[in-house]
This record gives sequence, C-alpha cells and structure tokens, in this order.
Amino acid sequence: MKIIEVKELEIPAVKVIRYARFCDHRGYFTEHYRKTDFHNSETMTFMKDVEFVQCNESFSRKGTVRGLHFQWNPYIGKLVRTLRGRMIDMVLDIRKGSPAFGSIILYDMPADNERDYSEWIWVPPGFAHGNIFTEDSMIEYFCSGQYNPACEAGISPLSKDIEWNLCASELKRIFDNIAPSTLLITDKDKNGYTIEGWEKCRNSENFIHGKL
Repeated sequence: MKIIEVKELEIPAVKVIRYARFCDHRGYFTEHYRKTDFHNSETMTFMKDVEFVQCNESFSRKGTVRGLHFQWNPYIGKLVRTLRGRMIDMVLDIRKGSPAFGSIILYDMPADNERDYSEWIWVPPGFAHGNIFTEDSMIEYFCSGQYNPACEAGISPLSKDIEWNLCASELKRIFDNIAPSTLLITDKDKNGYTIEGWEKCRNSENFIHGKL
C-alpha cells in the first residue's frame, strides 16, 4: 500500500488517508489496505493499536441521509471510503469536555476512477458518524468493534443545536437542500438526540475527552 498523504480535518482527531492508484491504459490497480502499513508507517501512528474486526458495505439511493450513529461497549472507530457515487461524510464531536463538542464537519468523498489516488476517512471513537448521498452510491467501512445494538445511540442530523461553523459553506448548502425534506432517512435517525439531550444522558459519560 502506498500512502501518499495523511491530513487532519477541522477536528484534528479525524483524518483523511490518501493512497496511490497505479494507472495505465487499462485502468488502475491499488492496494487499499495493508495492516503493516497502517501499524508501522510514521505518518499513521494514530492507527498503531487499531484492529479491525468487521467490514461493512452499504448502498444508498440519491438523497439518502444516514446517521449520526455511535456506539460504546465496544467502542467503534470507522475507516470509510466511497466505492461508487458520491458520499459527503458527516462527523460530529460527542466527547464531553472537547473544545469541539457539538461541532460537525463535512468531507466530500466522490468516487472517481480517473484519479491516481483514492481516500479513506478515519472516524475514531468519540464521534457520531453519518453520510449524505447526492447520487446512488456504494461505500465500504472497516470497524474496530463489532456491532452491539444494546449500546448504540444517535444524534439527529436535523438537531437545531449542532454547531456548523467548521463546515465548508458549499457542503452545508448541499446538506440544507437535501436533509430537511428527504424521505430517505429513517425515523430513528431523524428523531435522535439533540446535543443538549445527549449531554444530559447518562450514557454520555462513556465519551469523555482525553479518556477514549
């Protein structure tokens, strides 16, 4: 695996990992994951102790909004990439005591077979995660913990007390054009916690900044 660049997003714990594709007149080949590179690269020290135990694939129709999801016991970090279509990833800080608590970031991840690189986004424990899809799309994500429905919760992406000031205005406009009116969102996601409601919830004590 040839890692080209690792960059921090507006909340530094969230990272984008750019890796090379080897292109020629036939198309391209890429090694999109190698355990030793993730654990041993000097640029990837934040992944040193991460072990992936589950891999998921998801298809979403144009206009779908998913999230914002998180889990404890076990915690789950997610390594996410777009296989087809266009995903705008949503990452919300739910770590109590974090300077960015309640703030969300958006990252645009369209699939493009003509580029000589592709990208993962790393969403560590302590963040609620979701996606917006502007076209029919397929994504893949590796998980550092197995799914446990008894210890999961969600923040509504429509919650009025989410702080959006870290987001690019263009991506926020896309969210505003899709999320409030889409029918392609579950009632569970739409009716998730507000930031205030989550902060008051006993389970929020599982997410303390500096202790994850």
